[in-house]
Amino acid sequence: MIGIALTLAVMFYIIADTLREKIVNQGDQATAFSVTTDRGKSISLSNFQGKVLVLNFWAAWCKPCVDEMPSLNRFAQIMAPEGVTVLGISVDHDEAKYKKFLKDANIQFETYRDGSALIPASYGTYKYPETYIIDKSGKVVEKMIGEEAWMNPNVIARIRKLL
Repeated sequence: MIGIALTLAVMFYIIADTLREKIVNQGDQATAFSVTTDRGKSISLSNFQGKVLVLNFWAAWCKPCVDEMPSLNRFAQIMAPEGVTVLGISVDHDEAKYKKFLKDANIQFETYRDGSALIPASYGTYKYPETYIIDKSGKVVEKMIGEEAWMNPNVIARIRKLL
C-alpha cells in the first residue's frame, strides 16, 4: 500500500512539474532552440557559444516593438563587428505583413517568424517586446521587458562588458 501511494505521489509530482509554466530569468541557462532564419541560415542556441546573443521577441502588430526596431537595427549593425549577434523572433501569424514590415523597415539582423510562438513560450514570454541578453556561456545575463533604446550609451556599455 505504501508503495502504491509513493508511486502515485511521484507520478503526480512529475505531471504537475510538466504543467508548470517555464519562465527564463536572469541567471538561468537560455532555453535551446533551432531555426532557419528568413535568409535561409540554420542556427541554434549552440551556434552562439563563445558569443553574445541578443534574442528579441517581437511582432509587427506590436507598436512598442515597431518603435524599437530602428534602434535595434542600428545596434545590430554597430555591434556585429564586435561579436554581438541580434536574432529577432517574430510571433506574427500573417507572413505577408511580417515580410512587408521587414522590407519597409530595412531590418538587417537575422530574423525568424514563429507564428505559433513556441520559442517565446519556452522562455515564458507572452508580452512583447521582450529581449534576452545571453552571454558567451549561454547564460541569460539580462532580461529586458518592453521597448528599449538600443543606441543608449548605457545599454551599449552593458553589452560591451560581456565581450
